[in-house]
Amino acid sequence: MSKAIEAGVVRPTIQQLGRRALTLGVANAFDYAIQFLVPVVLVRCLDPGDFAQYRLLWLAVGTVMAVATLAMPSSLYYFLPRSDGATRRLYINQTLLFLATSGLISGWAVSAWNPWLPERMRVLTAHEALVPVFVTLWVIAALLDSLPTVEERATWQAKTIIRLSAIRGVALSLAAFLTQDLEYVLLALLAFVMFKLAVLLRYVALHHGLRAPLLRWHAFTGQLSYAAPLGVAGALYGLRTQADQWVAAALFAPAMFAAFSIAAVLGPLMNLFRMSVNFAFLPSMSRLEAAGDVSGMLKLNSQANVIVATLVCPVFAFVFVFAEELVTIIYTGTYVGAAPVMRVYIVGLAALVIELATITMLLRQAPFVMGVNLVALIIAVPLNWLFAQQIGLAGAALGSVATIYFDRIATLWRISRHTGVPIRGLQDWRALGQPMLFSALAAAFSWGLVYRYFAASEPQVSAAVGGVLLIAAYGAMQRLFPMRRSRA
Repeated sequence: MSKAIEAGVVRPTIQQLGRRALTLGVANAFDYAIQFLVPVVLVRCLDPGDFAQYRLLWLAVGTVMAVATLAMPSSLYYFLPRSDGATRRLYINQTLLFLATSGLISGWAVSAWNPWLPERMRVLTAHEALVPVFVTLWVIAALLDSLPTVEERATWQAKTIIRLSAIRGVALSLAAFLTQDLEYVLLALLAFVMFKLAVLLRYVALHHGLRAPLLRWHAFTGQLSYAAPLGVAGALYGLRTQADQWVAAALFAPAMFAAFSIAAVLGPLMNLFRMSVNFAFLPSMSRLEAAGDVSGMLKLNSQANVIVATLVCPVFAFVFVFAEELVTIIYTGTYVGAAPVMRVYIVGLAALVIELATITMLLRQAPFVMGVNLVALIIAVPLNWLFAQQIGLAGAALGSVATIYFDRIATLWRISRHTGVPIRGLQDWRALGQPMLFSALAAAFSWGLVYRYFAASEPQVSAAVGGVLLIAAYGAMQRLFPMRRSRA
């Protein structure tokens, strides 16, 4: 290891990392709120058929993004902290070049020129070039979602997230409200992604310069060889997590698929908390791993997971017990069928509190992760299909939930074998279990009181009273029983 890299192995305090995580968390919370609120506007401005098309578009975009980036932006977490200025520019240029190429391929894949385009997707080809151009630019602009954080410019990243989210939310809402036409909503999306791409290029120009070298074959193959296994593993994971939505789209009517996709809104909520915390911790984890301090890296990951659990567990407990009321308030009673699906998803999301992807990435365990995701995908699709036919809409998510637990168990075993650390030492299990237990008890307490004394109330009243009771109970338990860590 070079002296320059050794000199860069600085350990920020947990307070500093926490501030970064909080900064990004506030920004990502705002972004999530906008993403959450836009469909609330659209569902009231567009007819059910157009709204189902809008949800189908984002299912297609999510599938494209799972495959197209091939983890090249994420690979920068490995390469940039270990590189000097000129080499950093090279890796960024190579990433941009790769994303431009994969974006063009992705645009073709969702266009009418693709003879293998799924039948359900062909409804989007009525918008001609709008969808392919949007998808192409969306893939390229995705680099802006991580590059400033990789370079530890958390404040700049947070401000940009908030500004772009506000622009996107206002543009789409106005387009839907003023025209009540999906075509204009898509035009607003296209204008937004063009602006986002311009912001990305300006950032690169200011901090690195838009100049050669664009690519050096040896460096590119090294970056690609690092990213490709991660990308394939991530693609399999992304396809696995979206398999239930494709099953729902194939088996159920458009309105029912729209309800199912609404239930999936909880997944991005989990990612909101995980990304905010993990992106703040990951550069430090990368430097620790480069310095050979595996135990320090594992400890940071454990601390990040405890922070996430403390934040998300009461939220998911609240949604679990008041799902019908929340769907009715937010999306109208037309989509109340999303409530049982939400509950199934929450059972799976509980396991995702234990985030392990950052560890497997830094330990270069992508081939193993790829194998796990391939097995999980093979299992999830037929299970989702079978349960959807036997149980109904909620059954389409059961197979995906089962594979989440398979994934966590297998990955913990692998990390333990690779590092020599017992599974009981990989996480602070006591600190992780405490917010889960307190959230479940608080939810049961609030649900019992609400359905005893407010059973005949409007959904808004029941949800509001239940939320206040749950927060009060959760806060009281956290105060009476302070967290006791099982690891030093």
